[in-house]
Amino acid sequence: MTGTETPSRTVFVDVDGTILEHGSVIAPSTIAAIRAARANGHLVYLCTGRAEGDIHPTVRAIGFDGAITNGGAFATIGTDLVVSHTMSRPDLDRLVAYFVAHGIHYFLQAHDHIYASPGVFAMMNEFVRLRAERRAEDLRHLGHGDTADLLDAVMTDAAERYSPLDEADLDEIAKAVFVSEASDTVSRAQEDLGDRFHVIPGSMPLPGGSNGEIGPLGVNKGAAIVEVLGHLGRSAEEAVGIGDSWNDVEMFEVCGVSVAMGNADPELQAKADRVTTGVLDDGVWNAFVALGLI
Repeated sequence: MTGTETPSRTVFVDVDGTILEHGSVIAPSTIAAIRAARANGHLVYLCTGRAEGDIHPTVRAIGFDGAITNGGAFATIGTDLVVSHTMSRPDLDRLVAYFVAHGIHYFLQAHDHIYASPGVFAMMNEFVRLRAERRAEDLRHLGHGDTADLLDAVMTDAAERYSPLDEADLDEIAKAVFVSEASDTVSRAQEDLGDRFHVIPGSMPLPGGSNGEIGPLGVNKGAAIVEVLGHLGRSAEEAVGIGDSWNDVEMFEVCGVSVAMGNADPELQAKADRVTTGVLDDGVWNAFVALGLI
């Protein structure tokens, strides 16, 4: 089926766990699906919790019509920034004070950069090692044999992606990501900060503890999609949202058709209209085919 046989649709695609698996592995069919859908006249936007500056170059190289980033805090149409919702300084000061008081390590995200609190990398060493191992498994799954230097590559990538906290412009922060040795930090933060913040579980596969994402109430992927569609003069009914994480819930609620990845939490899958296959098992391709986008 081609784009000339169906009305043009606007598709919003999550990154981690939807396009990417374990940091940088992409199924070739995902690249082909996105490019084919755009060739058929559909608009395809990234819709990610990552900062703009943290989107992997291999993802950018696929080609998109724009991007929603930082979980809905920013959005671009082409290269034009059309949505920008930074955190107020009183809210940010409260959030940082909470992290410090509870011994929680954290990242602060701006539009282009991510800033890491002291000690966060020491806690995440095991996570980085596990991610390198899983990335090697993913590459072997896709038929790549040489994975010997992956740990060094992943460690170097992590060190280059994040800047020290003291370099941050605190008036430009939109979102925080935290990692904690305690297993109940997400639920505690929801209770303690829920009056002003949207607190959700994160997607880092840590060997222990917990992690989560925090942004201002009302700033989420769904709200940003509504804003982007308003700029485009398009309706939410014709929009498609594809994702695998808890920051995709509002995207599912807004888009006319929602698709959960096969690797998503079963509870999240239950909130979607459809479930496709896993991220490395042609999940995006199969979803696009099922929806008549390609």
